[in-house]
Amino acid sequence: MHVKDMTFISLSTAIIAVLGFFPPIVLPFTPVPITLQTLGVMLAGGINKPKNAGLSLIVFLLLVASGMPLLSGGRGGIGVFTSPSAGYLLAYPAAAFCIALAVGRLSILRFRNIFFIHLLFGILFIYAVGIPVQAFLMQIDFIKALRYSLVFVPGDLLKSAAAAYLVLKLRKALQIRDAGN
Repeated sequence: MHVKDMTFISLSTAIIAVLGFFPPIVLPFTPVPITLQTLGVMLAGGINKPKNAGLSLIVFLLLVASGMPLLSGGRGGIGVFTSPSAGYLLAYPAAAFCIALAVGRLSILRFRNIFFIHLLFGILFIYAVGIPVQAFLMQIDFIKALRYSLVFVPGDLLKSAAAAYLVLKLRKALQIRDAGN
């Protein structure tokens, strides 16, 4: 592994950790808070090679599991992986990997293409893993958990747009041409 790869992995992990310092928005009807950390997942996928994007999120989750309070609201420790947020968190590495893979295959980087990739993998994929786990752990039916999750959609659309914009700017500033670079 090259120094540049390790730097990007560390940078991505740090960005996601810093986004955890923003307080969560806790809603009375769901134990899953609204956070900015999915923005970090999308950024990690947008600026890294696929393997490095996934690795940055694995490192982040290992730090959280070790007890570091890096999740929004100062949460950390192995217990978060038995909470209703567990599925969402566990989807992060695969989501970042898929985002990086898809962005790297784009022949032309455009806002709408990156935004669509973020919608597909940064939102829908994370929901597809997180909602069933939330339903199981809360012992509620899937449709009820799905309804609880609809409140996240407007904010996630904004985060997807912000991440697409930032990815375009960062890739240009850091001279990242494709996933192989």
